[in-house]
Amino acid sequence: MPSPPNTTTQDALRTRSIPHMTLSTGDASSMTGPPPPMPHYLTSEGRAIKRFAVEGNAIFTGGAGTLALVNARALLEHGLSGLALFDLDHSKSTQEIEALRTDFPNATVLSIRVDVTNAEQLESAVKLTVSELDSVDILCCFAGVVGCTHAIDMTPSEWKSRLEINTTGSFLSAQAAARQMIAQNTGGSIVFLASISAHRTNYPQPQAAYNASKAALLSLKYSLAAEWAVHGIRVNSISPGYMDTVLNEGAGLEDARRTWGDRNPMGRMGVPEELTGVVVLLCSGAGGYMNGADLVVDGGQCCF
Repeated sequence: MPSPPNTTTQDALRTRSIPHMTLSTGDASSMTGPPPPMPHYLTSEGRAIKRFAVEGNAIFTGGAGTLALVNARALLEHGLSGLALFDLDHSKSTQEIEALRTDFPNATVLSIRVDVTNAEQLESAVKLTVSELDSVDILCCFAGVVGCTHAIDMTPSEWKSRLEINTTGSFLSAQAAARQMIAQNTGGSIVFLASISAHRTNYPQPQAAYNASKAALLSLKYSLAAEWAVHGIRVNSISPGYMDTVLNEGAGLEDARRTWGDRNPMGRMGVPEELTGVVVLLCSGAGGYMNGADLVVDGGQCCF
């Protein structure tokens, strides 16, 4: 027989109160007021540079990966003062990280070992970042894992792993960074790396867990954008298409790579540098009124 209803639980539901989010007023005294006009003395070239200037310090999760390093370099080129690369293993990218330090001697570049699924490690890493750089102004969540398994054969541990790293890891990273931004009372920009897999089912590879983990980021981005705007924190996401990186190389992927190119209106995969424009946009004043947006960078893959 079915269990009788739990009247205590039902009574608690009837009498509960729920928290309400606070939206910004948008006036000059708020954290979301209109930006000040550009200085009148700037030349046209100076105004163009200032419009896309990146200020403050940034954290990249998955910071030793190709996409993170390429986009971190772009932010440094646009004026970023300090950079903290969070990753489990930086040894795979030692040369690229040292190149950043050499090419940008006036910027501080940190390598911090972090497991993004561990809230305590993230909190400690953010504190260490602040102790070295003074502030956290930008967070780009690039940590993630992919796996191609037929859904009928997928183990519970594989399913949980994709969501734990890609979704929960992004949330915990954003939470840790946002707490610091709020404590600073400076606002900031948070960028999630979603995917076209959040918008369409990939072909030919089966990857239901990865797709679900990235689709969840789109919803999370909306929620955090709504809740944290009052603190001057903008939360957006980028949905790249297939990128030509080491993760998509190898003889075993030749047929899939051919399919990905053939099914794209532009006839090819993207290169990591083609993401840098939107990352700079979202992390600079040029994207100051962008909040809760997802920018698809896929060569038209989502046309189909």
